[in-house]
Amino acid sequence: MADRALARKVLETEAAAILALVERLDDRFDGAVQLLRQCKGRVIVTGMGKSGLICRKIAATLTSTGTAAFFLHPAEAIHGDLGVIQTDDVVIALSYSGETAELVHLLETIRRLGAKLVAVTGDPRSSLAQAADVALDCSVAEEACPMNLAPTASTTAALAIGDALAMTLLVEKGFRQEDFANLHPGGKLGKRLMRVETLMHAGKDCPVVRTDARMRDVIYEMSSKKLGMTCVVDCDDQTLLGIITDGDLRRRMERDGEILGLTAGDVMSHSPVSVGRTTLAAEALNIMEQRKITSIVVAENGTPARLAGVVHLHDLWRMEMF
Repeated sequence: MADRALARKVLETEAAAILALVERLDDRFDGAVQLLRQCKGRVIVTGMGKSGLICRKIAATLTSTGTAAFFLHPAEAIHGDLGVIQTDDVVIALSYSGETAELVHLLETIRRLGAKLVAVTGDPRSSLAQAADVALDCSVAEEACPMNLAPTASTTAALAIGDALAMTLLVEKGFRQEDFANLHPGGKLGKRLMRVETLMHAGKDCPVVRTDARMRDVIYEMSSKKLGMTCVVDCDDQTLLGIITDGDLRRRMERDGEILGLTAGDVMSHSPVSVGRTTLAAEALNIMEQRKITSIVVAENGTPARLAGVVHLHDLWRMEMF
């Protein structure tokens, strides 16, 4: 049977390492955020071994939240890749000891070029910390390893600091949900962040009739497009005037009986719920569920609103299942 007591101790040790960082968030952290925010070049994240793996994650998180960043292997750097570091760059260097030889060899070049350096280290007195413009203390009381050898709590703490920097920077830069959507077009997350314009029924696939259309033509349009509704537009252009749903037809028939002699303008519901082209699909789904409607009109910006397309609830449900 697995040693659950040991597993709990590992988790508790790593959680304690992260919580200990909270008290160290001071002017140095603010300074690191400002260096990153003011960076006119790229953010270069570098570290050896396990720290290097954490660096890759930090670089990926920064890049996905609007800050151009990439990983530089320090051993490759001192064998020809130093040229990627430019004056306008900010280097984030991770080394728990602060004395990793490959990183120390980079310091002279970084200083000579004038690039800024943020150190994440467990030793504020180390060579790396002393050379940095800002040094963040990422020390831990102990590793989660039973032998206190394998980097565990220390790498977890470094990863957490990286996330704290990236998330603070995200807010400082005013990075929006829409910006996140632009950088994540693939996978389930990308589908949740799709804009309705990529999912809507538009052109010949969009159910639409003019206000003077007879009800026979309205019913045909609704049946052929199979969305349970049709938009109603001005007779002269695509100005959105209303919609007719299956429910509207049933209610009108219950009230008046014969409806074939009516026009779309007689039956339509005015001021339909609509969203803009760039509305996120997840937001449109939320509106539809709250309003208990199965379709939502997509309208062009402007007054009066002009019809762009229609999104059906099933389109959004299918998107959610990926």
